[in-house]
Amino acid sequence: MGRTAEMILGILGGVFGILGGFFAITVGGLGAAFEVTGASEVVGLGTAAVILGIIGIIGGAIVNRNTKLAGSLMLFCGVAGFIAISGAWLIGGVLLIAGEHYLF
Repeated sequence: MGRTAEMILGILGGVFGILGGFFAITVGGLGAAFEVTGASEVVGLGTAAVILGIIGIIGGAIVNRNTKLAGSLMLFCGVAGFIAISGAWLIGGVLLIAGEHYLF
């Protein structure tokens, strides 16, 4: 039985997570340009979100080989991304968590 839907949800969730991370990095960079307090933290959390998005893509890619590991990676990245950048992670996080839901 194929796991195409879970793989697509994981990969799309990771891609949208990376886009959300780049959005957070851009907002943090603009904040740093205007010397706003806390802008460097936003850039750091955006970078963490990009890394989580990459891990989410890896989780989606290994769905057919190791479903438990893939589901764990996707769930971890979905939740950690929400903690890191909140609203910018909304689409990616929902897709990662939905893809993980079908694996267990």
